[in-house]
Amino acid sequence: MEITKVVIIGPESTGKTSLCEQLAQHYNTIWCPEFAREYLLTHPVDYNYEDLLTIAKGQIDLEDKFISKLTTQNLSLLFVDTDMYVMKVWSEFVFEKCHRFILEQIVKRKYGLYLLCNVDLPWIPDELREYPSVETRKKLFNIYKDAMANQSVPWIEINGSYEERLRKAIAAMDRLLKK
Repeated sequence: MEITKVVIIGPESTGKTSLCEQLAQHYNTIWCPEFAREYLLTHPVDYNYEDLLTIAKGQIDLEDKFISKLTTQNLSLLFVDTDMYVMKVWSEFVFEKCHRFILEQIVKRKYGLYLLCNVDLPWIPDELREYPSVETRKKLFNIYKDAMANQSVPWIEINGSYEERLRKAIAAMDRLLKK
């Protein structure tokens, strides 16, 4: 059975996790959470460049575990909350460099669709979020948008209210699944 992986990406506080949960429920499947959240909640928030490599490897391992779950549950669709593009943007934005491993994984790992979440939702603070500034969030969104425009996997911008986002994502998914 061929597995279709769909990644939800974008800056922090753009509804990625909520969208993953909603889409997995809508399509009766599972979703892979963001490893960085778990890691940073159990390690110092004052992370460093090497921590990003650890987080990237943890995300890959977690995604692979969820792919195994798909096969044991006879499912073929996985929603992924974050991928190596997120790690690349984060690394370059904070440290102005990126680990080679992350770049290699961007080339190696295959996905069917990217859903890029815009910053038009209100920023919701939590202990891990770093960029409440509208200007910074827009700058990060544009970095993600440029990354999507310069790669070959189909992608769609997701914006609007939570309900509008879900409708747009379902429409994009239905188009993908009909192919």
